[in-house]
Amino acid sequence: MQKIRKGDLVVVTTGKDKGKRGAVLRILESKVVIEGVNRVKKHQRPNPVKGQTGGIIEKEMPLDRSNVMLVNPATGKGDRVGFKFLEAQAGNAPRKVRFFKSNGEVVDV
Repeated sequence: MQKIRKGDLVVVTTGKDKGKRGAVLRILESKVVIEGVNRVKKHQRPNPVKGQTGGIIEKEMPLDRSNVMLVNPATGKGDRVGFKFLEAQAGNAPRKVRFFKSNGEVVDV
């Protein structure tokens, strides 16, 4: 289980985009791609086989996972995340969930 998952709202903690927020689009090995953050201009050649037009395009590049924090909706700020097990209900195994370290609130229910 990962502390940051696809679709989570995160805030960038370091670098040129410090303070920017966005949703996680993709998770790579040790990096994340965030919507609207770390955008670069790429000079793309046309490829008629794939139907791509040429020109300058803007795209999001990956950031290291250690440079982002999950946004706590209660405080509106970045927060550290931990794991804990919820008690088993009606014969089910205990569930492992993420929680915010500052207030102990569960991230995913």
